[in-house]
Amino acid sequence: MFAHALTDDAELRPLSPWHADEFLANLDRCRDHISPWVGASFVATDAESARKVLQAYADRWARDDGGIWGIWQRGTLVGGVLFVSLSTERGVCEAGCWLEPGAEGQGLVTRAARFVIDWAVRERGIHRVEWVTKAGNDRSIAVARRLGMSRDGVMRGAAPTPDGRADLEVWSVLAPEWTA
Repeated sequence: MFAHALTDDAELRPLSPWHADEFLANLDRCRDHISPWVGASFVATDAESARKVLQAYADRWARDDGGIWGIWQRGTLVGGVLFVSLSTERGVCEAGCWLEPGAEGQGLVTRAARFVIDWAVRERGIHRVEWVTKAGNDRSIAVARRLGMSRDGVMRGAAPTPDGRADLEVWSVLAPEWTA
């Protein structure tokens, strides 16, 4: 297992199915905050569904097509970053994040995303890193900007929500831009 220091009191570590209880506690602290922005299947509501979410990402990692890492601050899981998808064959991955409100404003997600994106580009040969977020998710869009991503466009009505359909913004950075 690795741990990568993000700040003096925060680190990035792999998030595994055996972390289900910690993951559920984290989601319980940020459920209302992140629910408008993430898919319902991610926001687990009990230990079993939390384990299933983490197992799905463990399976992605084993298939080499995704992964999930937690951000622990002072020993408490406060959020994380993930590759929703990763294809070395296509050279494309989609990165994402979540964070509870009490941990915002410290650059944790930006630092964590920078670390895993750098790994994907430099170690796995990923050419294009995408960041897809619902329009209006200003915090997520700010992270994409801080990561040096460019706004590719808007996919109108692409995301079903309980209130209808939402637009998705697509942001990206290419390997030559990332390594420059």
